[in-house]
Amino acid sequence: MVGGTPVPDESRPPTLEDLMRQVSFGDEAAFERLYEQLSAPVFGLVRRVVRDRAQAEEVTQEVMVEVWRTASRFDPARGSALSYVLTMAHRRAVDRVRSAQASTGREERVARMSEDIAYDQVSEAVTTRIEGERVRRCLGGLTELQRQAVTLAYYGGYSYPEVAGLLKVPLGTIKTRMRDGLVRLRDCMGVER
Repeated sequence: MVGGTPVPDESRPPTLEDLMRQVSFGDEAAFERLYEQLSAPVFGLVRRVVRDRAQAEEVTQEVMVEVWRTASRFDPARGSALSYVLTMAHRRAVDRVRSAQASTGREERVARMSEDIAYDQVSEAVTTRIEGERVRRCLGGLTELQRQAVTLAYYGGYSYPEVAGLLKVPLGTIKTRMRDGLVRLRDCMGVER
């Protein structure tokens, strides 16, 4: 024992715990040996959780990088190095599965929200144009006074009192012209009551 730190017995191969301690001091050779011993069990565990080989390889790599970065946090009093690394791997794999599920769920929600109601745009445009022509033709069948009142109210957006003010005609007269004009428009366009 040197300064309270146990000196590894040179006659036996280093344990995973010894390697973790050496890695915590930045020993790259110790990390290489640790990687050789742990990468297969980590990959096996991760592969069982994520089920996709490419994803498992990626998560295994992430776990081993995390082991390199956080080796100093390992406490042998709380468990073995193998259980420490496998716990880290399991958590990382579960996080990857949850992330993939959340991503898929988000994509499905966005797809459902962005579904357009199928309709024929050309047909819609033609129908709109034909209806517009019918309205113009039927407006042509109104008297000039009725056409003025209806046009100001429906195309100009004016209220009945505003139309009366613009045309300098009593409100009652405007209401009569509007009613008569709308009845003629309805009949001309073939709208059912």
